[in-house]
Amino acid sequence: MTAIEFNHKLQYLIPALEPFAYKLTKDTANAKDLIQETMLKAFSNKEKFMVGTNMKAWVFTIMRNTFLTNYQKNARQKTFIDTSDNLHFINSTSTKQENKAMGQFAMDDIQTAIENLDDTYSEPFMMYFRGFKYHEISDRLNIPIGTVKNRIFLARKELKEVLAVYADRY
Repeated sequence: MTAIEFNHKLQYLIPALEPFAYKLTKDTANAKDLIQETMLKAFSNKEKFMVGTNMKAWVFTIMRNTFLTNYQKNARQKTFIDTSDNLHFINSTSTKQENKAMGQFAMDDIQTAIENLDDTYSEPFMMYFRGFKYHEISDRLNIPIGTVKNRIFLARKELKEVLAVYADRY
């Protein structure tokens, strides 16, 4: 196969590569870069392509391997080595220092919110929280099982509204 024929077949595959590149990168600009890098590698390694085999599969494999190589390289660049006596690998983007004060504030707010629930909602909710099944709660409180489910649902809904400030933290 001549270089011109190879190049023509390679160019014909670009529309098929675009969705796959976008699926891998989840970004249009990065997908275009990946396609360009894939085409460059395919053309520079055209002598490795065996005529009579599936060119599309060959190019898709190049793209996948290129993406994985770049992803691993980026992951390594975001990691640094701690040169202290412990010699840990630490991911520099996810380290943060926290004390238990925020957790204690949250627990206090949760306890207050539960205490402020109406007894008709808090009692079935707390029984369910402690591990009772719906039918057990129904038997102990002498109310229908549908009422138990409804009260637990309403208690959760009210707690969710009251504790909305913690939605992004936990």
